[in-house]
Amino acid sequence: MRTRLATTFLAAAGLLSLTACGAGSDAGGTGSAPASATDGKVAVVASTDVYGSIASAVGGDLVQVTSLIDSPDADPHEYESTPADAANVARAALVVVNGGGYDDFASRLVESSGTKAPVIDAVQLSGLPGAPEAGHTDGDGHDHGEFNEHVWYSLPTVRKVADEIAKDLGTADPGNAGTYTANAQRFGADLDGLQQKVDTIKAAHSGQRIAVTEPVPLYLTEAAGLQNATPEAFSAAVEEGTDPAAAVLASTLQVVDGPDPVKAVVANSQTESPSTRKVEEAAKAKGLPVVEVSETLPEGVHSYVAWQGTQLDALAGALSAAA
Repeated sequence: MRTRLATTFLAAAGLLSLTACGAGSDAGGTGSAPASATDGKVAVVASTDVYGSIASAVGGDLVQVTSLIDSPDADPHEYESTPADAANVARAALVVVNGGGYDDFASRLVESSGTKAPVIDAVQLSGLPGAPEAGHTDGDGHDHGEFNEHVWYSLPTVRKVADEIAKDLGTADPGNAGTYTANAQRFGADLDGLQQKVDTIKAAHSGQRIAVTEPVPLYLTEAAGLQNATPEAFSAAVEEGTDPAAAVLASTLQVVDGPDPVKAVVANSQTESPSTRKVEEAAKAKGLPVVEVSETLPEGVHSYVAWQGTQLDALAGALSAAA
């Protein structure tokens, strides 16, 4: 069984591993502050601080953002909402969720609160292959297949989310619509900078094989031209919190320490299991870099762009060192 971990963020450039830990309650303008608007600010509720940071980048000082999850110790798959969460959602002028089954607690809060606020569902907005269509939920019996719900690692999806936030904020606060649009455009320019980092990795390392402990970063690594060599049964088992079969673990270890090993292992720093530890230990014994990524913002980091930029730098450094 995997466990949720809190670790320490290392932001130095060129690191071969990036370690993440829980964002403080004010990370990215998010946290425990009530969602009700104060001083004329527009109240926004996000399911996690990832989306809270994007909302803060677009809304700036004009919004008050509450992230229901702002700690790596809270697993969205298992999070139990509180009465305070329900009250925040009920008072929100805008709600932003990941969707796709990742943060169902937030969707349930929206339904139970009776809020009339618009809800941005990043998965439905993404247009990614296999994503649930608008109007469908994971509990409606509609089969969406093996969709990777970690869409905040898809830069085009994040851009769509930011633009939709600007649109909805402009509707809620028409007098500042131009500011929200301009902020979203600036955020989009920052995303272009991240895309340049992705393109640089692709130019230098396209086709190289990596292993992952979970499918969390795959949209980003695939965009960088990297090939995931991990047996799907292994990463799926880890994500579900179960132990992979012995044969599956053996196959995964072969990918890491066999005669044709991968160039790096990309590990979710916020979850750990005996199987993931064995894979990481095998990689280190083989001299392979382990690049750590996370699902939520690291402590002291308030920006989606800064977070992802550091992770991309760590990945680029690892691949260059392994070349």
